[in-house]
Amino acid sequence: MEIVTGIHQVDGVNGNCYILVRDGLTVIDTGLPAGSGKKILTYIRNTLYREPAEIKTIVITHFHLDHIGGVATLKKAAPGAKVAIGKADAGYVSGQIALPVYPGIRGFLLRIAGAIMNPGVFPVDILLNNGDQIDGLLCIYIPGHTPGSVGLFDERTKTLFAGDILRYDGTSITEGPALFTMDLKGSHQSIRKIASLDFDLLLPGHGVPLRDGASEKVREFAAALPADG
Repeated sequence: MEIVTGIHQVDGVNGNCYILVRDGLTVIDTGLPAGSGKKILTYIRNTLYREPAEIKTIVITHFHLDHIGGVATLKKAAPGAKVAIGKADAGYVSGQIALPVYPGIRGFLLRIAGAIMNPGVFPVDILLNNGDQIDGLLCIYIPGHTPGSVGLFDERTKTLFAGDILRYDGTSITEGPALFTMDLKGSHQSIRKIASLDFDLLLPGHGVPLRDGASEKVREFAAALPADG
C-alpha cells in the first residue's frame, strides 16, 4: 500500500518493509526469511510496475532476523543493489560478531526460529554513521535496541523510519520489546533524540503508521520515560 506519495509498505511482511520510490527504489528492511523477499519482489513487479534491477539500496535498520530475512533474495534479483546498515551492526550480519543470546523461553524460541529460518550471513556495502545521507534520507543513529540501530529521516515528506526503537498499534506508542533490547538506557536516550525532531509521519518496524501529530506524540512519550539514573 502507498502510505504517502512515493513511500510504500509491502503487505504481509513481518517486520515492516518499506519501499521509497524515486529515480530508483530504496528498500528499508526486508522482513523474516521464508518468503519475505519473494513478497517484496512481487510487490515491485505487480504493484509498482517496476523491475527488481531498479533497487538501488537495501537499508537495514538493525540486524535482527525479522529485518534481514529477504536480503539474499533481493540481492539475487538485483545484484547491483547496495546493502547498508549501521556501522556497529555490520559485524552481526557479516558473521564477524556472534549473535546475542536472549534469556528465557522467548529467547529459546528465537534461537530455534533462527536455526530454522537462518538467513545466512552477507557482506555489507555501506556502513552508516550518524548524519550520513543515503538515497535522500538522513541517517540518525539511535543505538539501544541494537548497538547500530538507525533511523532514517525523509525531509521531502517529513517521514521518520524508526526501526524497532518505537512501535505504534493505532492507539498507543510503546518501546521495542525490552527482552530484545540490548541497552534499555541507551534506547531511552535515543527515543529522546528522535523526540527532538520535527516529523509528520512515523513509520515503525512493527505496527502501523503514526500520522497525526506524530512528533508531538513521540515527545509526550519520551517525556514519560524513566530518568534512567
